[in-house]
Amino acid sequence: MRQFYDTFSTPLGDFSVALNATGAVIATAFGGLAELRERFQPDELERDEKRAAEVRREVTEYFAGDRKKFTLALAASGTPFQTKVWAALQCIPLGQTRSYGQLAVEIGHADASRAVGRANATNPICVIVPCHRVIGADGSLTGFAFGEEIKRRLLAHEAAMALAA
Repeated sequence: MRQFYDTFSTPLGDFSVALNATGAVIATAFGGLAELRERFQPDELERDEKRAAEVRREVTEYFAGDRKKFTLALAASGTPFQTKVWAALQCIPLGQTRSYGQLAVEIGHADASRAVGRANATNPICVIVPCHRVIGADGSLTGFAFGEEIKRRLLAHEAAMALAA
């Protein structure tokens, strides 16, 4: 199946997106094509700015503080448990965070905080599926594939947007 990508600038650096043939987002990454390939490992990607225009628009609006919720079609591949966790991530309100344990309780697996952490770490669609909103039980900014500084800045950006609402 043909897959497409685009890379564009954000206040936190380059942001890359991969899309399937129907235009659904299948992966994102901070950085260029190399980072997207490393994270997603697609067979082949063809650059298509036009196909990615809606993603660019929504992500740009998000970073401008004008978009609080994404409406993009998503098509991430994962196990049933991973997709359940990724769906729960999208329910964490802008400007709020959850611990891995809280998220485990929310999805009905109270004893699975480590499995939730692993599923969160394998989320292929960062920002749009907000894995950055999950923190340690002690409030620490635990792992984020693109570094603690980007995670901190995403959370600060969202806190400011929530206060402005």
